[in-house]
Amino acid sequence: MNVLPAGFYAGDTVRVARALLGKLLLRRLEGAWAAAVICETEAYVGRCDKACHAYGYRRTARTETLFAAPGTAYVYFVYGMHHCLNAVTEPEGEPSAVLIRAARPLLGHDAMAMRRHGVVWGALSPARRRGLLNGPGRLCQGLGIDRSFDGASLVEGPELLVAEEVPELGLRAFRPRGVRAGPRVGIDYAGEARAFPWRFVWEGAAGL
Repeated sequence: MNVLPAGFYAGDTVRVARALLGKLLLRRLEGAWAAAVICETEAYVGRCDKACHAYGYRRTARTETLFAAPGTAYVYFVYGMHHCLNAVTEPEGEPSAVLIRAARPLLGHDAMAMRRHGVVWGALSPARRRGLLNGPGRLCQGLGIDRSFDGASLVEGPELLVAEEVPELGLRAFRPRGVRAGPRVGIDYAGEARAFPWRFVWEGAAGL
Protein backbone atom coordinates (compact mmCIF):
# COMPACT_ATOMS: atom_id res chain seq x y z
CA MET A 1 0.00 0.00 0.00
CA ASN A 2 1.45 3.36 -1.08
CA VAL A 3 0.28 5.58 1.80
CA LEU A 4 0.81 9.33 1.56
CA PRO A 5 3.81 10.23 3.78
CA ALA A 6 3.85 12.93 6.43
CA GLY A 7 5.88 15.10 4.07
CA PHE A 8 2.91 15.30 1.69
CA TYR A 9 0.94 17.18 4.35
CA ALA A 10 3.81 19.33 5.59
CA GLY A 11 3.63 21.94 2.84
CA ASP A 12 1.32 24.86 2.15
CA THR A 13 -2.22 23.98 3.25
CA VAL A 14 -3.97 25.38 0.18
CA ARG A 15 -1.74 23.37 -2.13
CA VAL A 16 -2.32 20.24 -0.03
CA ALA A 17 -6.09 20.76 -0.24
CA ARG A 18 -5.88 20.80 -4.03
CA ALA A 19 -3.45 17.86 -4.12
CA LEU A 20 -5.72 15.64 -2.01
CA LEU A 21 -8.35 15.56 -4.75
CA GLY A 22 -8.28 12.14 -6.38
CA LYS A 23 -6.44 10.47 -3.50
CA LEU A 24 -7.77 7.30 -1.86
CA LEU A 25 -9.39 7.48 1.58
CA LEU A 26 -9.28 4.06 3.24
CA ARG A 27 -11.16 2.86 6.30
CA ARG A 28 -11.09 -0.60 7.85
CA LEU A 29 -14.72 -1.68 8.32
CA GLU A 30 -15.75 -5.06 9.69
CA GLY A 31 -12.36 -6.56 8.96
CA ALA A 32 -12.16 -5.37 5.34
CA TRP A 33 -11.06 -2.19 3.61
CA ALA A 34 -13.62 0.32 2.39
CA ALA A 35 -12.28 2.94 -0.01
CA ALA A 36 -13.44 6.22 -1.50
CA VAL A 37 -11.85 8.83 -3.75
CA ILE A 38 -11.63 12.36 -2.35
CA CYS A 39 -13.47 14.85 -4.53
CA GLU A 40 -14.00 17.97 -2.38
CA THR A 41 -11.77 19.69 0.19
CA GLU A 42 -11.36 22.98 2.05
CA ALA A 43 -8.18 24.55 3.46
CA TYR A 44 -8.00 26.21 6.90
CA VAL A 45 -4.90 28.13 8.02
CA GLY A 46 -4.73 29.20 11.67
CA ARG A 47 -2.23 32.02 11.39
CA CYS A 48 -4.34 34.14 9.04
CA ASP A 49 -7.77 32.58 8.62
CA LYS A 50 -10.69 33.62 10.86
CA ALA A 51 -12.59 30.52 9.77
CA CYS A 52 -9.99 28.23 11.34
CA HIS A 53 -10.76 26.88 14.82
CA ALA A 54 -7.22 27.82 15.89
CA TYR A 55 -7.15 31.29 14.30
CA GLY A 56 -4.44 33.41 15.87
CA TYR A 57 -2.88 30.26 17.39
CA ARG A 58 -5.82 29.84 19.78
CA ARG A 59 -5.10 26.69 21.76
CA THR A 60 -7.94 24.84 23.49
CA ALA A 61 -8.80 21.23 24.27
CA ARG A 62 -10.69 21.10 20.97
CA THR A 63 -7.99 22.70 18.80
CA GLU A 64 -4.93 20.99 20.31
CA THR A 65 -4.85 18.41 17.52
CA LEU A 66 -4.41 21.17 14.93
CA PHE A 67 -0.94 21.80 16.38
CA ALA A 68 0.09 18.16 15.89
CA ALA A 69 2.39 16.65 13.28
CA PRO A 70 1.37 16.82 9.61
CA GLY A 71 -0.71 13.83 8.56
CA THR A 72 -2.63 13.67 11.85
CA ALA A 73 -6.42 13.32 11.74
CA TYR A 74 -8.38 16.20 13.29
CA VAL A 75 -11.97 15.10 13.90
CA TYR A 76 -14.51 17.41 15.48
CA PHE A 77 -18.23 17.23 16.26
CA VAL A 78 -20.50 20.00 14.99
CA TYR A 79 -24.18 20.98 15.36
CA GLY A 80 -24.60 18.20 17.90
CA MET A 81 -24.93 15.64 15.11
CA HIS A 82 -22.07 15.53 12.56
CA HIS A 83 -18.41 14.52 12.67
CA CYS A 84 -15.93 16.18 10.29
CA LEU A 85 -12.61 14.68 9.18
CA ASN A 86 -9.57 16.91 8.58
CA ALA A 87 -5.93 16.21 7.76
CA VAL A 88 -3.49 18.36 9.76
CA THR A 89 -1.01 20.20 7.53
CA GLU A 90 2.18 22.29 7.66
CA PRO A 91 4.97 21.80 10.24
CA GLU A 92 4.08 20.76 13.77
CA GLY A 93 2.99 23.82 15.76
CA GLU A 94 1.36 25.56 12.79
CA PRO A 95 -2.39 25.03 13.30
CA SER A 96 -3.70 24.27 9.82
CA ALA A 97 -5.73 21.50 8.23
CA VAL A 98 -7.71 20.36 5.21
CA LEU A 99 -11.35 19.41 5.66
CA ILE A 100 -12.39 16.37 3.61
CA ARG A 101 -15.83 17.48 2.44
CA ALA A 102 -16.87 14.74 0.03
CA ALA A 103 -15.79 11.50 -1.64
CA ARG A 104 -17.08 8.87 -4.06
CA PRO A 105 -17.25 5.21 -2.97
CA LEU A 106 -14.89 2.76 -4.67
CA LEU A 107 -14.90 -0.30 -2.41
CA GLY A 108 -17.10 -1.45 0.47
CA HIS A 109 -20.26 0.10 -0.93
CA ASP A 110 -22.60 -2.08 1.12
CA ALA A 111 -20.87 -1.26 4.42
CA MET A 112 -21.11 2.48 3.72
CA ALA A 113 -24.74 2.27 2.57
CA MET A 114 -25.73 0.34 5.70
CA ARG A 115 -24.20 3.01 7.92
CA ARG A 116 -25.91 5.82 6.05
CA HIS A 117 -29.30 4.36 5.17
CA GLY A 118 -29.62 0.92 6.75
CA VAL A 119 -29.76 -0.90 3.39
CA VAL A 120 -27.23 -2.34 0.95
CA TRP A 121 -25.91 -0.33 -2.00
CA GLY A 122 -28.15 -2.08 -4.55
CA ALA A 123 -31.25 -0.91 -2.68
CA LEU A 124 -30.33 2.77 -2.93
CA SER A 125 -31.83 5.13 -5.48
CA PRO A 126 -29.41 6.79 -7.94
CA ALA A 127 -29.72 10.06 -6.00
CA ARG A 128 -28.80 8.40 -2.72
CA ARG A 129 -25.85 6.66 -4.34
CA ARG A 130 -24.54 9.98 -5.66
CA GLY A 131 -24.97 11.63 -2.28
CA LEU A 132 -23.73 8.79 -0.09
CA LEU A 133 -20.50 10.56 1.02
CA ASN A 134 -21.40 14.02 -0.24
CA GLY A 135 -20.73 16.35 2.70
CA PRO A 136 -18.37 15.99 5.67
CA GLY A 137 -21.02 14.61 8.03
CA ARG A 138 -22.24 12.04 5.53
CA LEU A 139 -18.68 11.02 4.74
CA CYS A 140 -17.88 10.39 8.39
CA GLN A 141 -21.13 8.51 8.98
CA GLY A 142 -20.63 6.30 5.94
CA LEU A 143 -17.05 5.49 6.85
CA GLY A 144 -17.63 5.13 10.58
CA ILE A 145 -15.36 8.03 11.56
CA ASP A 146 -15.96 9.70 14.92
CA ARG A 147 -14.08 11.55 17.65
CA SER A 148 -12.18 8.40 18.55
CA PHE A 149 -10.05 9.10 15.46
CA ASP A 150 -9.07 12.59 16.59
CA GLY A 151 -5.28 12.59 16.85
CA ALA A 152 -4.88 9.34 14.88
CA SER A 153 -2.21 9.09 12.20
CA LEU A 154 -3.35 9.09 8.57
CA VAL A 155 0.16 7.91 7.70
CA GLU A 156 0.50 4.95 10.06
CA GLY A 157 -3.16 3.97 10.44
CA PRO A 158 -4.00 1.22 11.04
CA GLU A 159 -7.75 1.84 10.64
CA LEU A 160 -7.79 5.09 8.63
CA LEU A 161 -5.33 6.01 5.86
CA VAL A 162 -4.93 8.14 2.74
CA ALA A 163 -3.08 6.52 -0.14
CA GLU A 164 -1.84 7.03 -3.67
CA GLU A 165 -2.12 3.38 -4.64
CA VAL A 166 -3.28 0.10 -3.14
CA PRO A 167 -2.11 -2.65 -5.53
CA GLU A 168 -3.56 -5.47 -3.42
CA LEU A 169 -7.02 -3.94 -3.87
CA GLY A 170 -6.48 -2.90 -7.48
CA LEU A 171 -6.87 0.79 -6.60
CA ARG A 172 -4.91 3.78 -7.80
CA ALA A 173 -5.44 7.51 -7.17
CA PHE A 174 -7.03 9.56 -9.92
CA ARG A 175 -5.61 12.59 -11.73
CA PRO A 176 -8.42 15.15 -11.45
CA ARG A 177 -9.38 17.44 -14.31
CA GLY A 178 -12.03 20.11 -14.16
CA VAL A 179 -11.25 21.27 -10.62
CA ARG A 180 -13.16 24.34 -9.44
CA ALA A 181 -11.90 26.64 -6.69
CA GLY A 182 -14.20 28.96 -4.75
CA PRO A 183 -15.21 30.26 -1.31
CA ARG A 184 -15.73 27.81 1.52
CA VAL A 185 -19.11 26.78 2.92
CA GLY A 186 -20.81 27.96 6.12
CA ILE A 187 -18.30 30.54 7.35
CA ASP A 188 -20.28 33.79 7.22
CA TYR A 189 -18.75 34.76 10.58
CA ALA A 190 -15.19 34.79 9.21
CA GLY A 191 -14.85 38.36 7.92
CA GLU A 192 -12.59 38.72 4.92
CA ALA A 193 -11.80 35.00 5.07
CA ARG A 194 -15.28 34.28 3.70
CA ALA A 195 -14.01 35.14 0.24
CA PHE A 196 -10.80 33.08 0.29
CA PRO A 197 -11.01 30.65 -2.69
CA TRP A 198 -9.92 27.71 -0.58
CA ARG A 199 -12.63 25.20 -1.43
CA PHE A 200 -11.71 22.72 -4.17
CA VAL A 201 -14.25 20.59 -6.02
CA TRP A 202 -13.36 17.93 -8.57
CA GLU A 203 -16.44 18.20 -10.72
CA GLY A 204 -15.38 15.30 -12.93
CA ALA A 205 -15.75 12.90 -9.98
CA ALA A 206 -19.53 12.93 -10.49
CA GLY A 207 -19.03 10.53 -13.37
CA LEU A 208 -17.28 7.84 -11.31
